[in-house]
Order: sequence, then C-alpha cells, then structure tokens
Amino acid sequence: MFKRNRSLRHLSTIASISLITGCGVFSSDSSEGEGPIVVGTTSAPSTLDPAASWDGSWELFRNIYQTLLSYPAGSSAPEPDAAERCRFTDGSKRTYSCVLREGLSFSDGHDVDAEAVKYSIDRIRKIAVAGGPAGLLGSLDRVDTKGDREVVFRLNKPDATFPFVLATPAMSIVDPEEYAADALREDGKVTGSGPYGLQSYEEGQEARLVRNDNYKGYAERKNRAVTIRYFQDSDEMVTALEKQQIDVTLRGLAATDVVDLQGRRSKDDLQLVETAGTEIRYLVFNPKDRWARKAAVRKAVAQVVDRPTIAHTVYKDTVEPLYSMVPSGLAGHTTGFFDDYGAPSTSKARQILLEAGIAERVPLTLWYTTDRYGSTTKAEFEELRRQLNETGLFSVTVKGRPWKTYEAGYRKGEYPVFGRGWFPDFPDAENFIAPFVGEQNALGTPYKSPRITDVLLPESRRESDRGNVVEQFKKAQDILVDDARLLPLWQGKQYVAASEEISGVERSIDPSTIMMVWELARKTSW
Repeated sequence: MFKRNRSLRHLSTIASISLITGCGVFSSDSSEGEGPIVVGTTSAPSTLDPAASWDGSWELFRNIYQTLLSYPAGSSAPEPDAAERCRFTDGSKRTYSCVLREGLSFSDGHDVDAEAVKYSIDRIRKIAVAGGPAGLLGSLDRVDTKGDREVVFRLNKPDATFPFVLATPAMSIVDPEEYAADALREDGKVTGSGPYGLQSYEEGQEARLVRNDNYKGYAERKNRAVTIRYFQDSDEMVTALEKQQIDVTLRGLAATDVVDLQGRRSKDDLQLVETAGTEIRYLVFNPKDRWARKAAVRKAVAQVVDRPTIAHTVYKDTVEPLYSMVPSGLAGHTTGFFDDYGAPSTSKARQILLEAGIAERVPLTLWYTTDRYGSTTKAEFEELRRQLNETGLFSVTVKGRPWKTYEAGYRKGEYPVFGRGWFPDFPDAENFIAPFVGEQNALGTPYKSPRITDVLLPESRRESDRGNVVEQFKKAQDILVDDARLLPLWQGKQYVAASEEISGVERSIDPSTIMMVWELARKTSW
C-alpha cells in the first residue's frame, strides 16, 4: 500500500533534468537503429503537473500520462484506456463506474489501482488552481473505490458529459507516492503510466519521450521514441523542418507558412495535412477593469471588429470568421454576433457609447501571448488596434508576453482585454460554453451567469443524445452575445506539416486536436 500522506520535498523548478530513474522501464532504442521522430511546436507546456493545467500542456500530457478514457484514432467518443470498461450504472446519470485493466503500473513500478485514480482526481479539487482543471469537475460530488480495480464517481447532478471530462488529459492518473495531495509537483519530474516516459525535459526547449514498457492501454505505438522541440517563432520552426532538423510540426504554423506549403505540394520533400478544426480565437474582457467592465464599451468593440478582414488579410483565408463561441460543425452553433451587430459600423458603435454617457475616446490595452499560437498573433492584434483606433472611439495599445508569464498575468486579472485560443477538451458544444462561465473557469476571471450555469447547462447534461440539446446551447449563446464578455473572432483548421518520410499524420490528431505521437512512423522502417 502507498504511503498516501507522506510529505514530499518540493524543489524549485529545474530547467533541464534527466528523468530516467534506473527502473529499466523505458526503451529508446529502435529495432531499426533509427533516431527519434522529432516534432516541432510553438505550444510549450506551462506545467508538468496535470492538477495545474487547463491549457495546451495537455499536448504533452496525452502522451506521457494515462486517463481512464481516451480517444483512439478515428473515434469521436471516449473509449477505455486505463479502464477496461466504464458506464453509468443508474438511469439518472449520477453514478459512473470504471473498472481498471489488470496489471497496470506507473513507470516507477508502483501499481495503478483504484485508490491512485481517486487520489489523482481528489488532489485536483484540493489544490484548486485558479483557472485550473478543478473547473471541469463541477458536477462531481465524491469518488469512491470498490476493491483495487473499481472507481465510482458520485455526481451531484445528472451529467451525460462526464465521460468526456474523464477523457481529458487534466484527469491524468498520477502516482500518489510522487505527487503531494495538497501541492503541485515542482521538481521538473513526471511519473505516469502513459505510452511514453519523459526521459528528459528542458523547459521551453525540448521534451524527450521514450517508450514506456510498463504501459497497458489502447495505444499501438508505431515508434520507439519521440522528441518534442519547442519554438518561440513559427518561421524558425518551418526552417527547422526544411533543414530536416525536425520531422513534423504540431502547432503554430503561421498563415504565410500554410499558404507557402500549399504551393509546394508538387514537391516530394514535404507534406501538408489539413483536417477540419474546432480551434477558436476570442477576446476576453476583464470585469475588474474600469473600461472593460462597461457593457457599452464591450458592445462598441463588438460592433466595429471586422472579422472577415482579419481572416483574409492577416490569416490569408486559412481561418473563417466566427460569430459565436460554439464553432461551426458542432450542434448548437449559431451566428449570434452577426445577427445582433451585422456588418462593422462606427456610427452604431458611437451611438452605443453615447447612450451610455461615454463621449471621450475609450483607452484600452489589448494583450496577447507572443509564443503560444504562432507569430501571426502579433499581426492579428495590430490589425485589431488599427480597426478600433480608426473609428476615433478608442485609444488602443497592444502588448504581448511569452505564454508562461502571460498566463500568470491573466489569472491575476492584470489585463483589461486579452486574447485566448481554445482547443476543445472534447467535441461538444458544452465545451465551448461551460469552461468560460461560473466563479471558477478556464479564464481566471469570474463570469457569473446563473441562467447558463444553473439552468441551461444542467438541462443539457441530462441528455445523452447531444443532438437533442441544441435549444439550450442556442439560449446560452444568446446570453453570451448580450453580455459581450467574450468576443469570438475566428475558427481555424488544423494544419500539420511533415516530412514525406513520416506516415500516420492523418491518424495522429484526436478530436480535441491533440497529437497522439505514437501514430507517427518512418516509412523507411516499414
């Protein structure tokens, strides 16, 4: 039995540290003697601890940790991974049970049992990082165990989406002996039971993944090792691809890069894979700011933002204008912001402000992250500044920060208006509304909306057939449009560039647009 309550010595974060502990469970050598597949991305993790992350850190977590449920290639619904089977055991959808696979163990050899799963979920709620994954567990009352293998989730209300929550990397299972119950792990190490172990990690630079021979789950690994390199700039990443320093790009291609690569399809050296995407970008207005808290200011901004120009001029038509928080392709999508505001209009925006007694130019600072979503983000925010300032109604400045300090800043409420990207936790309209409302949400800024949180979302969660909850999501979006606390800008596709030597790219992207790196292989090793 694990010593669940023993205290852990927490060290300051180590920028570069070897994570092999001599247990002999990682295999990095390929049977063909080839090196690791190298993946480049501009989306570096903000943390290595699942209890702290409701962001792009999940892209790493999916490959090194394990969840009860996950998404095998081609699946749009959660299927068992660490679990052998899961199901609702009552008609009201308030009791959900999972039975673990036999013989599961962490990379350090400790057993993955029902108590470890309970411990992992409980610590998320106990630590309760602001804007962290505890916000996903609003419907959870408690976690029980039955023997070593069965975990029972008792919900405080019906929630047909709970299996989707369990499939998110936020619900990764961690070793109770290595992760404190009431504090984040900060020694730069990882102990998981996923397809790969983290051999070494250099913050903001590189993560080396090697096959975890203790892994038992659905993933069929097509390679022995993967290295993920983190880039500050998309141009630098594409150059590395062209020089064969990396094999695949995961996230962060600039629009100009996509257009250029599309024009090179006749060449044999690179491939560009395009998949339908539900990635969105939007602005968040901070209710604590003197100006952003005013509904008239938010609505005036909504009235003059020109989405088609952003999509065409900045993103070269690789994205589409978005007029609701729920993207097209999902049941519940609307065009609420277009229906209410129509085409951009300075005169209408001026009238909105004057009716609220605002006659002076409104000063606003728009913040963006310099290294999370690719280098085009800067051009996007400069275009937003141009659009707003040209009306004569606003005096806008634009500022940027690297993701790690940027994220900390918006969680502290430092920014009047800030940009966020959202890649779905799971493919359902719920996940484009629920994470942004309530006292504890993914934005770090409370957004009270009782009609959404207490009525519409609970109604939708009683229904397993998600096509039957369109009306609730439309009503929720009407409220979002009226409040204008969140301003959707565009919806993007997923583009992955890779060497022609790499296979499996099409199968590697799951419904939440996370790359399952075990699907990647070198054609030369067939």
